[in-house]
Amino acid sequence: MHCVRNLQNALMRCERPTGEILEVIGRENFSRVFYDWPSWARDDQLPDAVLEQQPDWQTWLLMGGRGAGKTRTGAEWVRQRALGRLPIASEPATRIALIGPTMAEVRSVMVEGISGLLSVHAPHERPTFLKSLNQLVWPNGAIAQMYSAEEPDSLRGPQFDLAWCDELAKWRFVNETWDMLQFALRLGSNPQAIITTTPRPVPLLKKLLKDETTLLSHAATHANAAFLAPAFISTIERQYGGSRLGRQEINGELIEDNPNALFQRHQIEKTRIAKAPELVRIVVAVDPPVSSHKASNACGIICAGLGADGRAYVLDDATMQKAKPAGWAARAIGLYHARSADRLVVEINQGGEMVQTIIAGIDQSIAFKPARATRAKHLRAEPVAALYEQERVSHVGALPQLEDEMCVFEQRIRTGRASPDRVDALVWAITELMLNPATPAPRVSVI
Repeated sequence: MHCVRNLQNALMRCERPTGEILEVIGRENFSRVFYDWPSWARDDQLPDAVLEQQPDWQTWLLMGGRGAGKTRTGAEWVRQRALGRLPIASEPATRIALIGPTMAEVRSVMVEGISGLLSVHAPHERPTFLKSLNQLVWPNGAIAQMYSAEEPDSLRGPQFDLAWCDELAKWRFVNETWDMLQFALRLGSNPQAIITTTPRPVPLLKKLLKDETTLLSHAATHANAAFLAPAFISTIERQYGGSRLGRQEINGELIEDNPNALFQRHQIEKTRIAKAPELVRIVVAVDPPVSSHKASNACGIICAGLGADGRAYVLDDATMQKAKPAGWAARAIGLYHARSADRLVVEINQGGEMVQTIIAGIDQSIAFKPARATRAKHLRAEPVAALYEQERVSHVGALPQLEDEMCVFEQRIRTGRASPDRVDALVWAITELMLNPATPAPRVSVI
Protein backbone atom coordinates (compact mmCIF):
# COMPACT_ATOMS: atom_id res chain seq x y z
CA MET A 1 0.00 0.00 0.00
CA HIS A 2 2.79 2.43 0.91
CA CYS A 3 4.51 1.68 -2.41
CA VAL A 4 1.33 2.53 -4.25
CA ARG A 5 0.94 5.75 -2.27
CA ASN A 6 4.51 6.77 -3.02
CA LEU A 7 4.07 6.08 -6.71
CA GLN A 8 0.84 8.11 -6.74
CA ASN A 9 2.53 11.04 -5.02
CA ALA A 10 5.37 10.90 -7.52
CA LEU A 11 2.93 10.90 -10.41
CA MET A 12 1.01 13.86 -9.00
CA ARG A 13 4.21 15.92 -8.55
CA CYS A 14 5.81 14.88 -11.82
CA GLU A 15 5.91 17.50 -14.57
CA ARG A 16 7.17 15.10 -17.25
CA PRO A 17 4.82 14.11 -20.09
CA THR A 18 2.60 11.07 -19.48
CA GLY A 19 4.37 9.18 -22.28
CA GLU A 20 7.70 9.42 -20.47
CA ILE A 21 6.11 8.29 -17.20
CA LEU A 22 4.67 5.23 -18.93
CA GLU A 23 8.11 4.33 -20.28
CA VAL A 24 9.53 4.40 -16.76
CA ILE A 25 6.88 2.45 -14.85
CA GLY A 26 5.17 0.56 -17.69
CA ARG A 27 1.57 0.80 -18.84
CA GLU A 28 0.37 -2.15 -16.77
CA ASN A 29 1.69 -0.72 -13.51
CA PHE A 30 0.36 2.73 -14.37
CA SER A 31 -3.11 1.33 -15.06
CA ARG A 32 -3.04 -0.76 -11.89
CA VAL A 33 -2.23 2.29 -9.78
CA PHE A 34 -4.61 4.63 -11.58
CA TYR A 35 -7.65 2.37 -11.11
CA ASP A 36 -6.81 1.17 -7.57
CA TRP A 37 -9.55 3.11 -5.80
CA PRO A 38 -8.91 1.88 -2.23
CA SER A 39 -5.42 3.37 -2.50
CA TRP A 40 -6.59 6.76 -3.76
CA ALA A 41 -9.73 7.22 -1.71
CA ARG A 42 -10.03 9.32 1.43
CA ASP A 43 -11.11 7.52 4.59
CA ASP A 44 -14.63 8.95 4.31
CA GLN A 45 -14.89 7.43 0.81
CA LEU A 46 -14.31 3.87 2.02
CA PRO A 47 -16.60 1.81 4.24
CA ASP A 48 -13.61 -0.21 5.45
CA ALA A 49 -12.35 2.70 7.54
CA VAL A 50 -15.07 2.04 10.13
CA LEU A 51 -16.02 -1.58 9.47
CA GLU A 52 -14.41 -2.72 12.71
CA GLN A 53 -16.87 -0.58 14.66
CA GLN A 54 -19.90 -1.45 12.51
CA PRO A 55 -19.37 -4.62 10.47
CA ASP A 56 -23.05 -5.46 9.89
CA TRP A 57 -24.18 -2.21 8.29
CA GLN A 58 -27.01 -2.27 5.74
CA THR A 59 -27.09 1.36 4.62
CA TRP A 60 -24.02 3.52 4.08
CA LEU A 61 -25.10 7.15 4.33
CA LEU A 62 -22.53 9.53 2.85
CA MET A 63 -23.54 13.15 3.42
CA GLY A 64 -21.31 15.71 1.77
CA GLY A 65 -21.06 19.24 0.48
CA ARG A 66 -21.17 20.24 -3.16
CA GLY A 67 -18.24 18.79 -5.09
CA ALA A 68 -17.05 16.69 -2.13
CA GLY A 69 -16.61 13.54 -4.22
CA LYS A 70 -19.90 11.83 -3.34
CA THR A 71 -20.63 10.67 -6.89
CA ARG A 72 -17.14 9.26 -7.32
CA THR A 73 -17.53 7.37 -4.05
CA GLY A 74 -20.84 5.85 -5.12
CA ALA A 75 -19.56 4.87 -8.56
CA GLU A 76 -16.36 3.35 -7.18
CA TRP A 77 -18.23 1.38 -4.52
CA VAL A 78 -20.53 -0.06 -7.18
CA ARG A 79 -17.51 -0.86 -9.38
CA GLN A 80 -15.71 -2.72 -6.60
CA ARG A 81 -18.88 -4.65 -5.72
CA ALA A 82 -19.76 -5.50 -9.32
CA LEU A 83 -16.23 -6.80 -9.97
CA GLY A 84 -15.93 -8.55 -6.60
CA ARG A 85 -12.76 -6.70 -5.63
CA LEU A 86 -11.17 -7.10 -2.21
CA PRO A 87 -11.15 -5.53 0.33
CA ILE A 88 -14.59 -4.08 -0.45
CA ALA A 89 -16.18 -7.24 -1.87
CA SER A 90 -15.38 -10.94 -1.64
CA GLU A 91 -17.51 -11.91 -4.64
CA PRO A 92 -19.17 -10.07 -7.54
CA ALA A 93 -22.64 -8.62 -7.13
CA THR A 94 -25.27 -9.89 -9.54
CA ARG A 95 -28.09 -7.34 -9.59
CA ILE A 96 -27.64 -3.64 -8.79
CA ALA A 97 -30.18 -0.79 -8.56
CA LEU A 98 -29.15 2.74 -9.57
CA ILE A 99 -31.69 5.26 -8.29
CA GLY A 100 -31.63 9.03 -8.72
CA PRO A 101 -34.06 11.96 -8.54
CA THR A 102 -34.96 11.55 -12.24
CA MET A 103 -34.01 9.14 -15.00
CA ALA A 104 -32.16 11.97 -16.75
CA GLU A 105 -30.01 12.55 -13.65
CA VAL A 106 -29.29 8.84 -13.24
CA ARG A 107 -27.93 8.80 -16.76
CA SER A 108 -26.12 12.16 -16.81
CA VAL A 109 -24.60 11.93 -13.30
CA MET A 110 -24.45 8.34 -12.09
CA VAL A 111 -23.71 6.63 -15.41
CA GLU A 112 -22.26 9.06 -17.96
CA GLY A 113 -21.04 11.82 -15.64
CA ILE A 114 -17.43 12.83 -15.20
CA SER A 115 -17.34 10.76 -11.98
CA GLY A 116 -19.97 8.26 -13.11
CA LEU A 117 -19.75 4.52 -13.62
CA LEU A 118 -18.52 4.57 -17.21
CA SER A 119 -15.63 6.88 -16.37
CA VAL A 120 -14.26 5.10 -13.28
CA HIS A 121 -13.69 1.72 -14.94
CA ALA A 122 -10.57 0.64 -16.76
CA PRO A 123 -11.37 0.02 -20.45
CA HIS A 124 -11.14 -3.78 -20.20
CA GLU A 125 -13.60 -3.98 -17.27
CA ARG A 126 -16.02 -1.23 -18.27
CA PRO A 127 -19.69 -2.25 -18.43
CA THR A 128 -21.71 -1.92 -21.62
CA PHE A 129 -24.41 0.74 -21.46
CA LEU A 130 -27.63 -0.59 -23.01
CA LYS A 131 -29.45 2.72 -23.36
CA SER A 132 -32.72 1.29 -24.67
CA LEU A 133 -32.98 -0.96 -21.58
CA ASN A 134 -31.54 1.56 -19.07
CA GLN A 135 -29.03 -1.09 -18.08
CA LEU A 136 -25.31 -1.49 -17.50
CA VAL A 137 -23.93 -4.99 -18.12
CA TRP A 138 -20.44 -5.96 -16.92
CA PRO A 139 -18.26 -8.52 -18.71
CA ASN A 140 -18.70 -10.88 -15.75
CA GLY A 141 -22.51 -10.77 -16.08
CA ALA A 142 -23.36 -8.28 -13.30
CA ILE A 143 -26.28 -6.04 -14.26
CA ALA A 144 -27.21 -2.58 -12.97
CA GLN A 145 -30.72 -1.29 -13.67
CA MET A 146 -31.53 2.43 -13.69
CA TYR A 147 -34.57 3.79 -11.83
CA SER A 148 -36.15 7.19 -11.23
CA ALA A 149 -37.42 8.18 -7.79
CA GLU A 150 -40.33 9.79 -9.63
CA GLU A 151 -41.69 6.27 -10.25
CA PRO A 152 -41.57 4.28 -6.99
CA ASP A 153 -43.71 1.46 -8.37
CA SER A 154 -41.03 0.64 -10.95
CA LEU A 155 -39.17 -1.02 -8.05
CA ARG A 156 -41.99 -3.52 -7.54
CA GLY A 157 -40.94 -6.95 -8.82
CA PRO A 158 -37.15 -6.76 -9.36
CA GLN A 159 -34.65 -7.87 -6.72
CA PHE A 160 -31.10 -6.75 -5.93
CA ASP A 161 -28.11 -7.43 -3.72
CA LEU A 162 -27.02 -3.79 -3.65
CA ALA A 163 -28.23 -0.31 -4.55
CA TRP A 164 -26.75 3.13 -5.09
CA CYS A 165 -29.14 5.95 -4.18
CA ASP A 166 -27.92 9.37 -5.31
CA GLU A 167 -29.20 12.70 -3.92
CA LEU A 168 -31.91 10.97 -1.89
CA ALA A 169 -32.81 14.26 -0.19
CA LYS A 170 -33.97 15.52 -3.62
CA TRP A 171 -36.23 12.56 -4.38
CA ARG A 172 -39.79 13.64 -5.07
CA PHE A 173 -41.40 10.49 -3.62
CA VAL A 174 -38.65 9.75 -1.15
CA ASN A 175 -40.51 7.55 1.35
CA GLU A 176 -42.39 5.57 -1.27
CA THR A 177 -39.25 4.92 -3.34
CA TRP A 178 -37.13 3.97 -0.32
CA ASP A 179 -39.82 1.61 0.96
CA MET A 180 -40.08 -0.17 -2.40
CA LEU A 181 -36.28 -0.52 -2.52
CA GLN A 182 -36.20 -2.18 0.91
CA PHE A 183 -38.53 -4.92 -0.35
CA ALA A 184 -36.32 -5.38 -3.43
CA LEU A 185 -32.99 -5.72 -1.53
CA ARG A 186 -33.30 -9.45 -1.01
CA LEU A 187 -30.44 -11.12 -2.90
CA GLY A 188 -27.14 -12.37 -1.52
CA SER A 189 -26.05 -12.87 2.06
CA ASN A 190 -26.09 -9.18 3.08
CA PRO A 191 -27.93 -6.78 0.74
CA GLN A 192 -26.63 -3.22 1.14
CA ALA A 193 -27.28 0.28 -0.15
CA ILE A 194 -25.15 3.40 -0.36
CA ILE A 195 -26.77 6.84 -0.22
CA THR A 196 -24.75 9.77 -1.58
CA THR A 197 -26.48 13.04 -0.88
CA THR A 198 -26.22 16.65 0.08
CA PRO A 199 -28.13 16.68 3.39
CA ARG A 200 -31.51 18.24 3.89
CA PRO A 201 -33.56 17.75 7.07
CA VAL A 202 -36.06 15.39 5.49
CA PRO A 203 -37.62 12.84 7.87
CA LEU A 204 -36.13 9.79 6.12
CA LEU A 205 -32.55 11.01 6.52
CA LYS A 206 -33.15 11.77 10.19
CA LYS A 207 -34.66 8.30 10.63
CA LEU A 208 -31.66 6.64 8.95
CA LEU A 209 -29.26 8.56 11.17
CA LYS A 210 -30.87 6.94 14.21
CA ASP A 211 -30.84 3.43 12.72
CA GLU A 212 -28.13 1.21 14.22
CA THR A 213 -27.58 -0.49 10.85
CA THR A 214 -26.65 2.81 9.17
CA LEU A 215 -22.98 3.52 8.50
CA LEU A 216 -22.37 7.29 8.43
CA SER A 217 -19.69 9.28 6.59
CA HIS A 218 -19.25 13.04 6.21
CA ALA A 219 -17.37 14.93 3.50
CA ALA A 220 -17.06 18.70 3.23
CA THR A 221 -16.46 20.45 -0.07
CA HIS A 222 -12.97 21.45 1.12
CA ALA A 223 -11.97 17.78 1.44
CA ASN A 224 -11.98 17.58 -2.36
CA ALA A 225 -10.49 21.04 -3.00
CA ALA A 226 -7.53 19.62 -4.96
CA PHE A 227 -9.93 18.57 -7.72
CA LEU A 228 -12.07 21.73 -7.77
CA ALA A 229 -11.52 25.12 -9.37
CA PRO A 230 -9.94 27.51 -6.83
CA ALA A 231 -12.38 30.22 -7.91
CA PHE A 232 -15.28 27.92 -7.01
CA ILE A 233 -14.04 27.47 -3.44
CA SER A 234 -13.41 31.18 -2.90
CA THR A 235 -16.77 32.14 -4.41
CA ILE A 236 -18.93 29.83 -2.33
CA GLU A 237 -17.03 30.72 0.84
CA ARG A 238 -17.49 34.44 0.16
CA GLN A 239 -21.19 34.09 -0.58
CA TYR A 240 -22.29 31.34 1.81
CA GLY A 241 -19.51 30.72 4.35
CA GLY A 242 -20.83 30.68 7.90
CA SER A 243 -24.50 30.73 6.84
CA ARG A 244 -27.03 27.97 7.48
CA LEU A 245 -27.11 27.25 3.76
CA GLY A 246 -23.32 27.14 3.66
CA ARG A 247 -23.15 24.67 6.52
CA GLN A 248 -25.52 22.44 4.57
CA GLU A 249 -24.17 22.85 1.03
CA ILE A 250 -20.44 23.28 1.83
CA ASN A 251 -19.87 21.41 5.10
CA GLY A 252 -22.42 18.68 4.40
CA GLU A 253 -24.15 19.18 7.76
CA LEU A 254 -27.73 18.23 8.42
CA ILE A 255 -29.12 21.58 9.60
CA GLU A 256 -32.49 21.81 11.29
CA ASP A 257 -34.71 24.68 10.23
CA ASN A 258 -34.69 28.04 11.95
CA PRO A 259 -37.58 27.92 14.44
CA ASN A 260 -38.30 31.58 13.68
CA ALA A 261 -38.48 31.09 9.90
CA LEU A 262 -41.64 32.15 8.09
CA PHE A 263 -41.99 28.73 6.46
CA GLN A 264 -41.34 25.62 8.55
CA ARG A 265 -40.31 22.28 7.07
CA HIS A 266 -42.30 20.29 9.61
CA GLN A 267 -45.45 22.07 8.41
CA ILE A 268 -44.68 21.11 4.82
CA GLU A 269 -43.99 17.50 5.81
CA LYS A 270 -47.17 17.24 7.87
CA THR A 271 -49.46 17.94 4.92
CA ARG A 272 -47.42 16.36 2.10
CA ILE A 273 -49.36 13.92 -0.11
CA ALA A 274 -48.41 11.60 -2.97
CA LYS A 275 -51.33 12.40 -5.29
CA ALA A 276 -53.52 15.46 -5.67
CA PRO A 277 -57.30 15.14 -5.31
CA GLU A 278 -59.80 16.55 -7.79
CA LEU A 279 -58.80 20.12 -8.66
CA VAL A 280 -61.27 22.84 -9.58
CA ARG A 281 -58.65 25.42 -10.62
CA ILE A 282 -55.02 25.27 -11.70
CA VAL A 283 -52.63 28.16 -12.18
CA VAL A 284 -49.04 28.54 -13.33
CA ALA A 285 -47.20 31.47 -11.71
CA VAL A 286 -43.99 33.03 -13.02
CA ASP A 287 -41.46 35.36 -11.41
CA PRO A 288 -39.27 36.44 -14.37
CA PRO A 289 -35.63 37.53 -13.97
CA VAL A 290 -34.45 40.99 -14.95
CA SER A 291 -31.93 39.54 -17.40
CA SER A 292 -30.62 36.20 -18.67
CA HIS A 293 -26.86 36.50 -18.15
CA LYS A 294 -25.08 33.89 -16.01
CA ALA A 295 -25.19 35.98 -12.83
CA SER A 296 -28.89 36.80 -13.12
CA ASN A 297 -31.64 35.39 -10.92
CA ALA A 298 -33.56 32.27 -11.82
CA CYS A 299 -37.01 32.41 -13.36
CA GLY A 300 -39.42 31.01 -10.77
CA ILE A 301 -42.16 28.85 -12.34
CA ILE A 302 -44.62 27.13 -9.99
CA CYS A 303 -47.84 25.27 -10.76
CA ALA A 304 -50.51 24.85 -8.08
CA GLY A 305 -54.16 23.86 -7.95
CA LEU A 306 -57.23 24.49 -5.82
CA GLY A 307 -58.94 21.32 -4.65
CA ALA A 308 -62.65 20.72 -4.41
CA ASP A 309 -61.98 20.60 -0.67
CA GLY A 310 -60.93 24.27 -0.67
CA ARG A 311 -57.24 23.51 -0.07
CA ALA A 312 -54.28 24.39 -2.29
CA TYR A 313 -51.95 21.78 -3.80
CA VAL A 314 -48.47 22.65 -5.10
CA LEU A 315 -47.89 20.43 -8.12
CA ASP A 316 -44.69 21.44 -9.95
CA ASP A 317 -41.52 23.47 -9.63
CA ALA A 318 -40.34 24.17 -13.20
CA THR A 319 -37.95 27.00 -12.28
CA MET A 320 -35.24 27.77 -14.85
CA GLN A 321 -31.71 29.06 -14.33
CA LYS A 322 -30.16 31.63 -16.67
CA ALA A 323 -33.38 31.70 -18.69
CA LYS A 324 -33.93 33.97 -21.66
CA PRO A 325 -37.47 35.39 -22.04
CA ALA A 326 -38.43 33.07 -24.88
CA GLY A 327 -37.11 30.10 -22.92
CA TRP A 328 -38.95 30.68 -19.67
CA ALA A 329 -42.12 31.71 -21.50
CA ALA A 330 -42.09 28.50 -23.52
CA ARG A 331 -41.60 26.39 -20.41
CA ALA A 332 -44.38 28.17 -18.51
CA ILE A 333 -46.76 27.81 -21.46
CA GLY A 334 -45.82 24.14 -21.84
CA LEU A 335 -46.62 23.52 -18.17
CA TYR A 336 -49.85 25.53 -18.53
CA HIS A 337 -51.06 23.20 -21.28
CA ALA A 338 -49.68 20.01 -19.69
CA ARG A 339 -51.67 20.73 -16.52
CA SER A 340 -54.69 22.18 -18.37
CA ALA A 341 -54.31 25.30 -16.29
CA ASP A 342 -56.91 28.06 -16.05
CA ARG A 343 -54.53 30.98 -15.72
CA LEU A 344 -50.94 32.07 -16.22
CA VAL A 345 -49.98 34.62 -13.56
CA VAL A 346 -46.80 36.57 -14.35
CA GLU A 347 -45.17 39.30 -12.28
CA ILE A 348 -44.59 42.28 -14.56
CA ASN A 349 -42.60 44.62 -12.30
CA GLN A 350 -39.44 44.00 -14.31
CA GLY A 351 -40.77 43.41 -17.82
CA GLY A 352 -43.98 45.40 -17.98
CA GLU A 353 -45.89 45.09 -21.24
CA MET A 354 -43.00 43.22 -22.83
CA VAL A 355 -43.86 40.14 -20.77
CA GLN A 356 -47.37 39.98 -22.16
CA THR A 357 -46.04 40.52 -25.67
CA ILE A 358 -43.62 37.59 -25.31
CA ILE A 359 -46.40 35.29 -24.08
CA ALA A 360 -48.71 36.37 -26.92
CA GLY A 361 -45.97 35.80 -29.47
CA ILE A 362 -45.86 32.14 -28.49
CA ASP A 363 -49.51 31.38 -27.75
CA GLN A 364 -52.38 33.88 -27.87
CA SER A 365 -54.85 31.42 -26.31
CA ILE A 366 -53.29 31.74 -22.85
CA ALA A 367 -55.46 33.16 -20.06
CA PHE A 368 -52.84 35.68 -18.92
CA LYS A 369 -52.97 37.67 -15.71
CA PRO A 370 -50.32 40.31 -14.97
CA ALA A 371 -49.30 40.68 -11.34
CA ARG A 372 -47.57 43.77 -10.01
CA ALA A 373 -45.82 43.72 -6.64
CA THR A 374 -46.66 46.76 -4.52
CA ARG A 375 -45.41 45.37 -1.18
CA ALA A 376 -42.13 43.88 0.01
CA LYS A 377 -41.49 40.18 -0.55
CA HIS A 378 -41.82 39.34 3.13
CA LEU A 379 -45.16 41.08 3.43
CA ARG A 380 -46.51 39.32 0.33
CA ALA A 381 -45.37 35.95 1.70
CA GLU A 382 -46.84 36.28 5.19
CA PRO A 383 -50.48 35.48 4.25
CA VAL A 384 -49.31 32.46 2.27
CA ALA A 385 -47.16 31.26 5.20
CA ALA A 386 -50.26 31.57 7.39
CA LEU A 387 -52.10 29.18 5.05
CA TYR A 388 -49.28 26.64 5.48
CA GLU A 389 -49.53 27.06 9.25
CA GLN A 390 -53.27 26.45 9.04
CA GLU A 391 -52.54 23.23 7.06
CA ARG A 392 -54.43 24.52 4.04
CA VAL A 393 -51.60 23.90 1.54
CA SER A 394 -50.09 20.56 0.54
CA HIS A 395 -47.08 19.71 -1.61
CA VAL A 396 -47.68 16.83 -3.98
CA GLY A 397 -44.53 14.78 -3.63
CA ALA A 398 -41.26 16.47 -2.66
CA LEU A 399 -40.17 19.75 -4.23
CA PRO A 400 -36.74 19.94 -2.55
CA GLN A 401 -35.30 23.06 -4.15
CA LEU A 402 -38.47 25.03 -3.55
CA GLU A 403 -38.71 23.76 0.02
CA ASP A 404 -35.08 24.59 0.76
CA GLU A 405 -35.65 28.11 -0.53
CA MET A 406 -38.79 28.47 1.55
CA CYS A 407 -36.93 27.54 4.74
CA VAL A 408 -34.16 30.12 4.16
CA PHE A 409 -36.49 32.75 2.73
CA GLU A 410 -35.70 35.46 5.30
CA GLN A 411 -31.97 34.79 5.09
CA ARG A 412 -31.98 35.29 1.34
CA ILE A 413 -33.88 38.54 1.62
CA ARG A 414 -31.71 39.84 4.46
CA THR A 415 -28.36 39.06 2.86
CA GLY A 416 -29.37 39.80 -0.72
CA ARG A 417 -27.15 36.90 -1.84
CA ALA A 418 -29.80 35.37 -4.08
CA SER A 419 -33.38 36.21 -4.89
CA PRO A 420 -36.01 33.71 -3.63
CA ASP A 421 -37.50 33.33 -7.11
CA ARG A 422 -39.20 29.98 -6.49
CA VAL A 423 -40.90 31.33 -3.36
CA ASP A 424 -41.97 34.48 -5.21
CA ALA A 425 -43.67 32.37 -7.86
CA LEU A 426 -45.22 30.16 -5.16
CA VAL A 427 -46.62 33.21 -3.40
CA TRP A 428 -48.22 34.46 -6.63
CA ALA A 429 -49.76 31.02 -7.29
CA ILE A 430 -51.21 30.50 -3.80
CA THR A 431 -52.37 34.12 -3.62
CA GLU A 432 -54.24 33.71 -6.89
CA LEU A 433 -55.89 30.47 -5.77
CA MET A 434 -56.66 31.22 -2.12
CA LEU A 435 -56.49 34.96 -1.46
CA ASN A 436 -57.85 36.60 -4.62
CA PRO A 437 -61.44 36.44 -5.86
CA ALA A 438 -61.82 34.19 -8.90
CA THR A 439 -62.23 36.76 -11.63
CA PRO A 440 -62.05 35.84 -15.32
CA ALA A 441 -58.61 36.24 -16.89
CA PRO A 442 -58.28 37.87 -20.30
CA ARG A 443 -56.78 36.02 -23.22
CA VAL A 444 -53.44 37.49 -24.18
CA SER A 445 -52.99 39.80 -27.12
CA VAL A 446 -50.10 41.79 -28.45
CA ILE A 447 -50.20 45.31 -27.08
